[in-house]
Amino acid sequence: MEDVILEMKNISKTFPGVKALSNVDFALRKGEIHALMGENGAGKSTLIKVLTGVYDLEGGSITMAGKNIVNHSPEDAQKNGISTVYQEVNLCPNLTVGENLFIGREPRKGLFIDWNAVNKRSKKLLDDLNIEANPKKLLGDCSIAVQQMIAIARAVDQNCKVLILDEPTSSLDDDEVAKLFTLMRKLRDNGVGIIFVTHFLEQVYEVCDRITVLRNGELVGSYEASELPRVQLVAKMMGKNFDDLADIKSGHENKVDMNSTPVIDARGIGHTGTIHPFDLAVHKGEVIGLTGLLGAGRSEMVRAIYGADKADSGQLYVNGKKVKINKPLDAMMLGMGYLPEDRKKDGIIADLSVRENIIIALQAKKGMFHLMSRKEMDEAADKFIDLLQIKTASRETPIKSLSGGNQQKVIIARWLLTNPDYLILDEPTRGIDVGTKTEIQKLVLDLADQGKAITFISSEIEEMLRTCSRMAVLRDGYKVGELSGDQLNQADIMKTIAGSENGGSENAK
Repeated sequence: MEDVILEMKNISKTFPGVKALSNVDFALRKGEIHALMGENGAGKSTLIKVLTGVYDLEGGSITMAGKNIVNHSPEDAQKNGISTVYQEVNLCPNLTVGENLFIGREPRKGLFIDWNAVNKRSKKLLDDLNIEANPKKLLGDCSIAVQQMIAIARAVDQNCKVLILDEPTSSLDDDEVAKLFTLMRKLRDNGVGIIFVTHFLEQVYEVCDRITVLRNGELVGSYEASELPRVQLVAKMMGKNFDDLADIKSGHENKVDMNSTPVIDARGIGHTGTIHPFDLAVHKGEVIGLTGLLGAGRSEMVRAIYGADKADSGQLYVNGKKVKINKPLDAMMLGMGYLPEDRKKDGIIADLSVRENIIIALQAKKGMFHLMSRKEMDEAADKFIDLLQIKTASRETPIKSLSGGNQQKVIIARWLLTNPDYLILDEPTRGIDVGTKTEIQKLVLDLADQGKAITFISSEIEEMLRTCSRMAVLRDGYKVGELSGDQLNQADIMKTIAGSENGGSENAK
């Protein structure tokens, strides 16, 4: 370990009521690309923020080339040779490439900036790194991939020894990813240590030398990429032991007629930049789950179906009829309901009452010229408050005053009021107590028994096994398989998520 350039020992970080990191160790070697992996909430971002001075170092130590350091800000980190490039490039799109490369440190002639020197030095820097960009071009006119490379070039020119790339490929196409990897390998060969934070398994095994896995704020381990099979990586991220896998049987008796006309039949539906073209059929009375690691494309798939992200390829059939969905209201009018992943951002309207949050979708469906009477609103709200056992002082209580689980029930009530044929539930039990989780799972099965077609997304495989009669598996924006019957077990699911040990994204099925 003589070539270790960065070492973090016993790093801990606590937020009110949450132990975000617990005695985490991390070591980065000079001239290596090191993947930092873990599911949502594993502690990856917190560890990076402690390293770069966004968060104070609460416990443990950080050394660079054997010297103890403490970064109180990103500026301190940069002075110590640590630079971060985020998915969202934090440069100035209204300035040129050259201006962004040297902003704050421009070469001068006396009191004035030497623009010739800026452009000349920019061109040399870009040429040295094989980045195809014109120093005089506005950064905002460049692709996201080029913008990220410009941010990397700026960091390298500031004597960067450790480069952190935080989800840099999420918005890039395959060609752009290939160019970024070429640059990363060049920097590695020049001795830069690179921390690569990503959720794309294929990319990890294509470009990384080592992998460190975090889970629930703790270190699972560090491994040579060539010695860690993909299926074991998935198991370590999810916290499953292949020697002790319980087959959890669904409590739902599957009575789905798979020969009937699907309620939803997506054929080659895709949205550039988020989800590759896929096929998906959902039948009456069926609960089909979407599974995969964080960022695999689960939410993006249902958003493309629902019109939250307008599909730019394929055809969609609803009850056998070809339809065109340009926006969510079109989907609502066709009998769809959608509970989004982020209830606070995309679900609840915080300052409105429980009653108003429940009736808002049905009112939108009826239109502004067919306003619901106050009596209709009150009766609808009271019906679902009672049916779903929503704990609220009254129907007029602001929804922001309710617990997370009860907010989730209100959003479910909103869509049940519209009597949808097809219901999308994206992480409906995230962040709520076990008792409420069980109630929502039972409700999903009851709705299927009533003939609703349901797509269910959850990060908890056990929950999906309890509720789903079939599961579609996603990886890196592709639908890579479907599982049903005896295949619905944790081992088969994780093996499908992990995919081939030989690499290469599979085509959508």
